[in-house]
Parts: sequence; structure tokens; C-alpha cells
Amino acid sequence: MAELTIDIKPSGIESGIVYAPFDKGLAVLQENGLELISLPQNAQLRMQQGKDAYVSKNGNWTREGVIYIPNSTPKLVRNSPILQSAKGATDAHRNDKEFYIAQEQLEQSLTDSIDFPEENIEIPTKRFGSEALTVYAFGGEKQAQAYGKFLKDAGISKMPVLVVDKNYVNEQTRPFARQAWFRYLDYWSCLLGDCGLLLSGGSRVRGVRLVSGEASAQKISGTQNSELYTIKNLKDALNSIGITDGIERTIFEALKRKN
Repeated sequence: MAELTIDIKPSGIESGIVYAPFDKGLAVLQENGLELISLPQNAQLRMQQGKDAYVSKNGNWTREGVIYIPNSTPKLVRNSPILQSAKGATDAHRNDKEFYIAQEQLEQSLTDSIDFPEENIEIPTKRFGSEALTVYAFGGEKQAQAYGKFLKDAGISKMPVLVVDKNYVNEQTRPFARQAWFRYLDYWSCLLGDCGLLLSGGSRVRGVRLVSGEASAQKISGTQNSELYTIKNLKDALNSIGITDGIERTIFEALKRKN
């Protein structure tokens, strides 16, 4: 049975990874109260954990998908229709078939979407904050710009965006969906919209669970009006009053043991 490993502990977003076929991995995440990670969350975690962290050095499926429509422009959608039909889509791939989508699924998915390239392109990391695709993919202009700088500082000057061959798409009789794969950091860290019929493989399915907000604040303090503070918040506050000896982590750990 597939097992969930929590490899990023609470710090605003808690994240875990499952090695399993897509449908089984998604089920494990949901059973443990996690949802499939989005591209903005994935980029945020990489910046938070650093370029040498596991989340940065290993790729994974994201909740976004690419919908390919014969004789039309592909669309990157925030919520892939595969999420609602994980078993059906994974079974299709097990049988070497595309996951075709109905008109209702298409219309629902397109409510939050953007045009995806019709052929492979490369987006310079220095332009992430001004390119419509990266601004959408990574959650806004500032977030995209920050992630572009993170990649640039890691020695990555451009991000390839890979797509399914247009001729193949146009040969199909119905729209089909491919889940988006966020490749690990290397010299050409890229966004894959062309992953083949691979959902049935034992790939990485990463989930997230938000740990900020009122519920988590109450867990730490037991009061209604408190807020959730991270180690960075504590460090900044201690620095502001002249305490700079690293005691913030000790305080944070003591608070967690108390609760």
C-alpha cells in the first residue's frame, strides 16, 4: 500500500509526498487531509526550502492540467479535470489511451485558465514577472518575479515549456487532458504539459495542507484572537528588541511541545 511521507513540516504550508500511480497517490493525500499541490504553492515551497531541498531537487504532479483541443489553442487550467476523475484518467493511461473530456468538463475547467503554447518555448527567468503564462502559473506578478529570481540565483536562466505535438492533437476527435508535471531544478528546470500516458506509473504525487489561520492559531495559544507565528516571525520580533542569539527556534519548539 502506498504510504504518505511528511517531509516538510508546518511553516504556513505542510507538504507530503506519495510515490504511487496518480489515482492511488491522490487518494492517500485526501485520506490524510491534504490536497494536490498547485504550481504557486510548489514554487513557494521551493523558495522557502531552498534549491537543495528535496522539493526542489525532485519533480512532481501539480493540480494544474493542460487541455488539448483539436485545431484550437491548448489551455493551462488551474484545476485539471483529471482531479475529478483520477481513477478513470489513470485507468485510461494504464490502457495506453488518452483521457478524453466531455463538454461540461471542458467548460468547467476553462473558467480558470490561460492560453498554453502550441509548440515548445523557453521563457527567460528574468521575464517571469512580465510573461502572462508565468504570472498565471506562479500566482501573480510578484510571486512569478520572485520565483524567476530564485531560479536565476540557482543558475537557471530559462524555463522550457513543453507541449504535445500539434499534429497529434489535431488528429484527435475530442479534447483530452494531461496533468502538469513540475520538473526538478536543474540547468533547464521546466514545466511539462506533454507528459505521456504516465499517470499509471509510480511517480511523485505531492500534497499540501495549510496550517495558518484561526484553527492553527488556537492550537498554539488556546485563544480566539491569537495569530499563527512562524520561526521567521519570532526571529524578526526578537531581533527588533535586540535578541539575536537564535533563541527563536527554542521558543518555537517549546510552544509545540506544550500543545
